[in-house]
Amino acid sequence: MVFYMHDYETGTNISAIPVAGNPLKKWFVLEFGTIIAIDDAATVAIERNSTQIARLQGMYVNSAKDGTDLHWLVSIVFTNKAYNGSTLEIQGANREFQKYREVSVVSGTGLFRFARGYAILETVLLDLDNLNAIVRWNLTVLHY
Repeated sequence: MVFYMHDYETGTNISAIPVAGNPLKKWFVLEFGTIIAIDDAATVAIERNSTQIARLQGMYVNSAKDGTDLHWLVSIVFTNKAYNGSTLEIQGANREFQKYREVSVVSGTGLFRFARGYAILETVLLDLDNLNAIVRWNLTVLHY
């Protein structure tokens, strides 16, 4: 399954918000210790500008002193027809400045019960000035 995650901290469709961090510094996705809450960090879509098929909900934490590594704890909550309400649970290190990153599918619900697998992430748009990104997910999942 391939889809695109729209991760926006600014603009009209904000989907990611810093909720905690170092009290002595600006809460910023590239700052160690910053926690970002996400909801709808996605219009998760099959193509970059197509209809939503799922939403990402959860959080990521900047877990590297140099600011280059996020630890993700997110649910992909499907919103389209047959998969509506089913989820995939994602966890892992997202080394955000590598071209390709791999995170784990650790479980699922609904049609994805007992899911396991992995996702390869690739940033296709990165606007650091406005803290916005679009990430392509190539997801491989086994389930019952």
